[in-house]
Amino acid sequence: MKKIGITGGIGSGKTTVCKIFESLDIPVYYADTEAKKIMTSNLSVKKQMKDLLGDQAFYNNGKPDRKYIASRIFNDKELLAKINEIIHPAVQLDADRWFEILKSEGKSKYCLKEAALLVETGSYKSLNSLIVVTCPEDIRIHRVMQRDKMKFEDVIKKVRNQWAEEDKVRLADFVIINDGKTSLIPQIWSIHNKLMSKY
Repeated sequence: MKKIGITGGIGSGKTTVCKIFESLDIPVYYADTEAKKIMTSNLSVKKQMKDLLGDQAFYNNGKPDRKYIASRIFNDKELLAKINEIIHPAVQLDADRWFEILKSEGKSKYCLKEAALLVETGSYKSLNSLIVVTCPEDIRIHRVMQRDKMKFEDVIKKVRNQWAEEDKVRLADFVIINDGKTSLIPQIWSIHNKLMSKY
C-alpha cells in the first residue's frame, strides 16, 4: 500500500478534498486533527510544551489552551519551530502505526496523509507521491476568516508561516484546483484512477 501526501495552504480546502477521497473508500490520516489529540494525551509532548511555554499552555483539565499557544507561537518563528520539533515527530510515529495497521489489513492500494505542514517539515519525502490543493490567497483568507471567526491580520500571520503555494506546487505530483469555480470531483477521480493503476 502506497502512502500519498495531501497538503495545501490554510483555507485551500484540503479537508473537503479528503472527504471526497474517503467516499471512494480511500483511508485518510488527518495529521492536524491527530496532533491536537496527541497534545492532550501524550505526556511527553505535554511536558515539553509546558517547559517551553509555561504551565498556562494547558488548562487544569489537561487540554491545551489553543488561544494562548497561538498568541505565543505565531508572533515568534523560533518558538513555532521549537513547537513543531516537539509535535511533528510524535505525529509521524502515530501516522506510521496507522499505516502499518492499514497495510496489514490490505484493503486499499493507497492511503492519504493530510497535513498543513507536510512540505515545511520535510515529511512529504517519506511518502510515495504528493497532492497539493491550490486556491487563490484572497479566497483562502476569506474562507478562514469566516470558518474560524478570525481577524484578517491573524489569518495573514498563519498564511505567512506556511510556504508559498507556488513552492509547494513545484514539489507536487498532482495538483487540485479548489477555487470555487473548478469542479473538484473530475480532478479527484482522475488522480484516483492514476493512483489505482500506478500501484
